[in-house]
Amino acid sequence: MTQFQYSDEVTLEQLNNRCKNTLSDWIGIEFIEIGADYLVAKMPVDHRTIQPLGVVNGGAFCALAETVGSMAANLCLDRTKFVALGLDINANHLKSAGKGHVYGTAKAFHVGKSTQVWEIKISDDAGNLCCISRLTMAVVAIPSNENKGK
Repeated sequence: MTQFQYSDEVTLEQLNNRCKNTLSDWIGIEFIEIGADYLVAKMPVDHRTIQPLGVVNGGAFCALAETVGSMAANLCLDRTKFVALGLDINANHLKSAGKGHVYGTAKAFHVGKSTQVWEIKISDDAGNLCCISRLTMAVVAIPSNENKGK
């Protein structure tokens, strides 16, 4: 079990504010729960996230998975020194969702010095598993001020 190193310093309000005016904000993703080793976000099933058949678009599932997984990955880092960036994502769509909300729960498989691997399970309001995703993150050092501009 990977513990978030910096979760006690972060609130859900701060996480949601960080996403203002981004894709996740535009499609209604909201962080709703943070635990010692997981992060949960919800996304509405509405005109912004469905495909023509009236169910969640697979790309919207991926956007939810990447949003919650990326944020969780960065909670494991000292953000003054490092940032986690998406390297690879895959998703298996298991069940459609046509109303209400879907919920993505991110938990780590591996948190290393240069990479992280996260599992994101997405379920509907009834708790049915709709999508399972694996997200690989690259951990990158933030250039120091000394090296900027050289």
